[in-house]
Amino acid sequence: MTSTERTMKAPWSARWQRWRRWVAWASMLWAVLYAGFGLACALSGTSLLPFGSDSGAPGLGWAVVALGALATLVSAAVVRYGLRPGLRVLLWMVCGLAGITAFSLLMDVITLMAGQGVDSRAAAVNKVLAAVGSGLLAATARSDRWDAGIATRTPSAAPQLVHLSAWAGTLAFVPYATMKLVWASGGTFAGITGAEMLAVSERNGASGIFLTLESWGLDPTVLLAVVGVFLLWGLVRPWGQVFPRWTLFLRGRRVPRWLPLAPALLGAATLAPYGVAGAGYLTLATTDAVTMRRGDFPSSGDALLVGWIGIVAFAVYGIALTVAARSYWLRTRAPAG
Repeated sequence: MTSTERTMKAPWSARWQRWRRWVAWASMLWAVLYAGFGLACALSGTSLLPFGSDSGAPGLGWAVVALGALATLVSAAVVRYGLRPGLRVLLWMVCGLAGITAFSLLMDVITLMAGQGVDSRAAAVNKVLAAVGSGLLAATARSDRWDAGIATRTPSAAPQLVHLSAWAGTLAFVPYATMKLVWASGGTFAGITGAEMLAVSERNGASGIFLTLESWGLDPTVLLAVVGVFLLWGLVRPWGQVFPRWTLFLRGRRVPRWLPLAPALLGAATLAPYGVAGAGYLTLATTDAVTMRRGDFPSSGDALLVGWIGIVAFAVYGIALTVAARSYWLRTRAPAG
């Protein structure tokens, strides 16, 4: 390391020391608030189930209280005694539980962006709080392993196998986008016309913006898929590590690792298990082991066709996003030394 690098590292070391102390306190504050949220839901009988059912509402609230209390104890121990090996294990355990609690948060985000309301506001708030806590706990667990220096690796492309997974994740959306665009343009697919699909969206509470885009032949979920593919390739290609020219004052600067990794990890943790579990259910429906409800479609076969197109897109993209996020994480770590 040169003398210039050592000189530039000095102020950053002090900042990182402050950050390490701050993130443990932030985790403890979150844990207290999260336990309080669960207690309020348990005492008031507010359901934390996705569909707002009153069944089991107190039990789920008390489960949130227990998770928040455990996180409080672990975070407080880190603040008091520092990050010991045993505490790190406990942090990752609580982080995993919070991550499981936040499952399907991305689906709620997509629903809101599509102009529809969530099924349960309390459940949605619970997922948001759990996702925030999962991030804080993970940051605390790794706070003593982050390089405080300014040295970074040169932007690089992912290995060939990761590129292949990115192509798979991209191509998986082609049938989905085609189906959606057929409906948005007024065509018929799986026995239902574009006008009928638009009426279904309006009946389900879609916003005016959503309906307007649909009437223009632009399906909002396809636009979200395009954003998702952009994120996927940003994780794979070197340009995803440096701000481009059109970002004006930021151009040429390094992209903070958390900026692409945060949505990538959220998407991977939601879409991959959702897609895999959905594929399992559709397999059972295809073999007549379970009955596939036809919903708004003319037949169960039509509903099954549409289900396969959507689930395959989510599953393959979710897995590809997981692979790409791991590659990005490893390629953007600060070099040792």
